Amino acid sequence: MRIINIKIFRILFYTITTVVLLQGCKVSYSFTGADIGEAKTFQVNNFINNAAIVEPRIAREFTLDLQDILLNQTSLSIVTNNGSLIYEGEIIRYYVAPITATSSSTAAQNRLTVAVNVRFFNTMEPEKDFEERFSFYFDYSGSSLLIGSQLDDALDVIFERITQDIFNRSLANW
Repeated sequence: MRIINIKIFRILFYTITTVVLLQGCKVSYSFTGADIGEAKTFQVNNFINNAAIVEPRIAREFTLDLQDILLNQTSLSIVTNNGSLIYEGEIIRYYVAPITATSSSTAAQNRLTVAVNVRFFNTMEPEKDFEERFSFYFDYSGSSLLIGSQLDDALDVIFERITQDIFNRSLANW
């Protein structure tokens, strides 16, 4: 009986000690492993399209996609001003180029490349601030036009990759 009480005491002691130690940690992580620190809110200022070729809707779509990834992968709340974490920037490149040619000197495959310049400000930990360029591409057949649903698919692929890269750079510390 005495041995059982000692075992129960040890289990309770280690459990309580572990809980107390974990409660004292100042670093906060979301369920995706993001290091959000003491931040509770974020804001994504509207990205501006400064690319030489302007596709009218992509700045708004990119802004919304970045907001969505932050909402879905963190416990942060979105605000329109005074956010703990602030994202802003501009689309600096929207470019289509041939990547392979046919024997008749026409494009067999084209590549759409989008590049975004991002400024990230962490008001709680300013040493984590950065300004960086992120880009990605989508390859498609040279015989098709990049319009309608094909353009939607291309932008979905590109923006998914760029927003994940921004998320990783700003919050995942990878």
